Order: sequence, then C-alpha cells, then structure tokens
Amino acid sequence: MENLSNMKEKIAIFWFRRDLRLEDNVGLFHALNAKNKVYPIFIFDTEILSKLPKNDARVAFIHASIQKMQAQLEANFGASIALFNDTPSNVFKQLVLKYNVEAVFTNHDYEPYARERDAQIAAILKENNIAFKTYKDHVIFEKDEILKKDGQPYKVYTPYMRLWKETFRKQEFKEFDSAQLLHNIAKDNPYPNVSLSDIGFKKPTQSVKNYTVSSTLIKEYEETRNYPAQDATSRLGPHLRFGTVSIRKMVKKAIADANETFWQELIWREFFMQILWHFPHTNKRAFKEKYDRIEWRNNEEEFTLWCKGETGYPLVDAGMRQLNETGFMHNRIRMLVGSFLCKHLLIDWRWGEAYFAEKLHDYEMASNVGNWQWVAGSGVDASPYFRIFNPTTQIKKFDKDLHYIRTWVKDFDELTYPKEMVDHKEARARCLDVYKEAVS
Repeated sequence: MENLSNMKEKIAIFWFRRDLRLEDNVGLFHALNAKNKVYPIFIFDTEILSKLPKNDARVAFIHASIQKMQAQLEANFGASIALFNDTPSNVFKQLVLKYNVEAVFTNHDYEPYARERDAQIAAILKENNIAFKTYKDHVIFEKDEILKKDGQPYKVYTPYMRLWKETFRKQEFKEFDSAQLLHNIAKDNPYPNVSLSDIGFKKPTQSVKNYTVSSTLIKEYEETRNYPAQDATSRLGPHLRFGTVSIRKMVKKAIADANETFWQELIWREFFMQILWHFPHTNKRAFKEKYDRIEWRNNEEEFTLWCKGETGYPLVDAGMRQLNETGFMHNRIRMLVGSFLCKHLLIDWRWGEAYFAEKLHDYEMASNVGNWQWVAGSGVDASPYFRIFNPTTQIKKFDKDLHYIRTWVKDFDELTYPKEMVDHKEARARCLDVYKEAVS
C-alpha cells in the first residue's frame, strides 16, 4: 500500500512521543511487524507548547531529532513522518475520518498529563473501533513489575534496586530491531514537513549537548561524578527523556563496563518513575503528608535572588548561573541549591521544582519531583529534615580549587559580588524549628 489516499486500504499509525529514534523502539517494532503499512506521526502538542518560552531548547532538540529521522527515512525509503501542530485529540479525530485506521501503536508514558491524554485518545479510537496498542519502551521495569512481597510498591530505593537487579538477571535481555523493518513504512505522506517557526518557536541560544558514554567515563564515574568542575557526567538525561537513545542500550553498556554506580543511577530513574505511577499526587503534594504543614516563608525577593544566582553563597550561585546559561546543572550542585532553597530560605520545594521544569534540558517530572522532595525531606526515601547542607563546607569537599565557582561566578573576586543573603547558622536553626513544629 503505497498510496494512503486509498480509503479502502487499512493502515496502522505509529505515534512518536518520548521515543525519538528508529532503532530499538518497542512500539515501532510491533507496528512494523503488523500486517498493515505504517503511517508514522508526531504531534507538537499545543497543550504543552503553549506553556513554554518560544526559544525553548528542548523544543528545538525535539524538532532536530525528528528531522534527523526524516532524513534517514527519506534517503533510504522515500518515506517521512507526518507532523502536526495541534492537540492530540484534534489530530486523531482528523485522522480517523481521513484514513481507514486499524490500529494505533505507541509507547507508554507515565506522567499524569500523559495518562489523561492517552485515556482521551483511547476513547476516541474505541468509538471508531480502532485498537490502541501501547508498549513499555523507555524503562526496563515499569508499573507493577518490581513490587514488595505483599504487592505494595517500594518506597525505599535500596531494596527496590536489589530486586530490580535480581529480576533483570533472571530474564532474557532483549532489544527490538525496529530499524530492520522500516521498509514497512508507508510512502505517501500528504502532510508537509514543518519548521520551528511553523510551530511558533525560534532558534534558541542554548542547545542540548550530545551524550557521552565512553568506557573511560563509565569506569571512572564513581570517582569523578561528584566534582562539578570536571566534565565527567554522561549528559544522558535529555536523551533518555526524549528517547533519542534506548534505555536497553545504556543498561547494556553499563553492564559491559562493569560499573555498578552508573547502572544504579539508571535504576534511580526507574525508582522515581514507579513512585510517580503509584502516587501521581506527589507532583503537587508531599509524599509524607505532614510535610505539607510546613509554614514556608516563600519570600518572592529571596526566590528571585536564588533564581538569578545572587545568594552570596558562591557554590549555590555557580549552580544557578550554570543552569540559567546552559540548561544544565551538575547533579551534586542540584542537591545543594535545592537544600538551600528549602532549608535556608524556607521556600516551598514546588517553587524550585517549577523553576527546574522551565530551565532544565533533562527535566523529567518523576526524577525532578522525587529529588526535590528528597532535599525537602518530604518524599519517599528522603533525606531527614535535619540534614542541612552547609554551602560553605561543600566548597571544600567538591570544589576546593574554586574551578567550578570561577567558571560560572565571574564576579566572585569583585567587590560587587553580593554578601551572603542569610547567615547559615541562623538559617539552620530557623529551619529546624519550623520543620519540627510542622512534623512533630
């Protein structure tokens, strides 16, 4: 079936979302293995895009990733991906009227908005007697696959991680060779390609960096990952978030290079995903309910100083300025700036989470919420509330030569550099009093 305008021919639709690659794509593999030609689509969801700045680097990264797939499909198969700029509901209402669709294939998404969206699409398709087939793709284990013996989800990482590994070792490790089936993609695509400007965006000043998973980086990961001046992190986050790389490929690489720490970082990602799946309210409310009783100060002027990296604490400021300038912040520094906001300034973790959601190229709701609740003490397996990072002694531990600080805080040695906005000892005492009052 080379001509999609032939209404009598049944087709399958594959809907790209958080899986922007042609190889080892589970849903695409199953779609291409089905009996019908496959019509691939991507929807620039206006429900999401309307809330983003018009120079968002993540949208540009998504667009560039799709164009890379387009070029490969065009060159090798004379095929392409149909692109839409609308709500998913509107797109599917249009498609089911235009084509004889037998099934829609896609991969699971676990975030609250995605679950609601997919329920709407499933209802539209059901009304038209069209199957909606979704698959596990961007995690190794999902939903109810790693549970305690009593059937309840894990709330502590270490036993979850141990069972994750035990279960993984017992199963057959499988990749999905979708790239070998691309000849089954339909050739006739009546929808033109779209540019960034067509969807209302412009070229950003920032860009998403390529990831690095060299054997050297992975083998040295445990020794180097805590030092922000070293470029020793993989930068995998955005690529896993948007699926430009397969999680199966990355786990296989971690195992091949025999690095438990790197492997366990990938498992942390799945731990937080299963928490968000089982407890979807945690993106808005504290997992430990009593922590919602904290009397946050929520001083807007202090929040602005934190956002701008003008707190007077150079390691905090370096992290925030790195984030603002590049869309990235070193993981060790994320813990420090988060703790400073919640504990030193007594500003609600949700304010920080929202700021990270706007700025981070690798923003993923499950991990971001999980880590913010960790530093606030309000989540699963969280840091105890009385653990308060000292932003000065952290310099001695992780940036003693000031390389990271001087890279991002250009005015560090100048008289214009701000004084500390709060005294550490006083802020710590205040935090302990407020937290103790709320949770005791």
